Amino acid sequence: MWYGTAGCIVALTLSLLVAPSAVEAQQPAKVYRIGILAGSAQALRERRGYDAWQQGLRELGYVEGQNLILEYRYTEGNVALLPALAADLVRLNVDVIVTAGIPAARAAQRAATTIPIVAANVGDPVGLVQPGGHIAALSHSAADLSAKQVELFKEAIPTLARIGVLYNPTNPLHPEYWQATQAAAQALGLLLVRLEVRDTDELARAFDAGGLERGDGLLVLADAFFNAQAAQIAQLATAHRLPMMAQYREFVEAGGLLAYGPNLPQIAKRAATYVDKILKGANPAGLPVDRPMKFELIINLRTAQALGITIPPALLERADEVIQ
Repeated sequence: MWYGTAGCIVALTLSLLVAPSAVEAQQPAKVYRIGILAGSAQALRERRGYDAWQQGLRELGYVEGQNLILEYRYTEGNVALLPALAADLVRLNVDVIVTAGIPAARAAQRAATTIPIVAANVGDPVGLVQPGGHIAALSHSAADLSAKQVELFKEAIPTLARIGVLYNPTNPLHPEYWQATQAAAQALGLLLVRLEVRDTDELARAFDAGGLERGDGLLVLADAFFNAQAAQIAQLATAHRLPMMAQYREFVEAGGLLAYGPNLPQIAKRAATYVDKILKGANPAGLPVDRPMKFELIINLRTAQALGITIPPALLERADEVIQ
């Protein structure tokens, strides 16, 4: 013990100055609570975006059950529940609310006047993102997409003459989508048949009533409710032997013919980065509207063969993926 008495006192003093106090060492990490407004529990977990969302959070250091709590609220196809579900998340005092689609974003906007909102996968974010507001948005540019989808649909099936269009009157962006779709259809000499669907009952009736029998194909406009019903819509289209064009690959995987739209996992992962920025103090209104950089064309060749459709080789070559 070469320190001696003075040395021990100096060593002890230095250790107290350098070492954190017991209280500081035991301070728990902050646990963030994120509210999520979604359409369907099953559809959400079956979509590729869910895994990308979870991966994005983990890569940014957020681990569910450790420093993160995810509060999911589902409409299960009933959009009338959105105001109550949004109000429930506000009562929980979540740190951020994440939504998909315009109706959910607007419900959250009305319910939460101060809680930051990340509106993921919306069409035109005008009216949502405002200076001094509390919403950040990630857009999928659906109005332009619907016109391009019509062009690709006609290219895939040159004999196409009439298209039944699934249209949701409760979606505030569908009038814009319809107008863009009509303009594209008229330029190609196509006739559109608008099929208004608000819920699962109307979805079944749209097919049972024979409205689609007047069409040679089915176009599904971008919509959160339709996305949640992708499997059912594909099944109905298959039962009526209708080639279908939609926005996401889930429709094609379920039996649809074509999909053209943004990469959903990329949008979901970007949404995680926006949540991270906000949790670290960023102003939601100061974040730029995120728009997709790439769009995917996916073709289900099995469906084409089952329907007796020969996809032009030039279109197959341009496809990002062909399901054999």
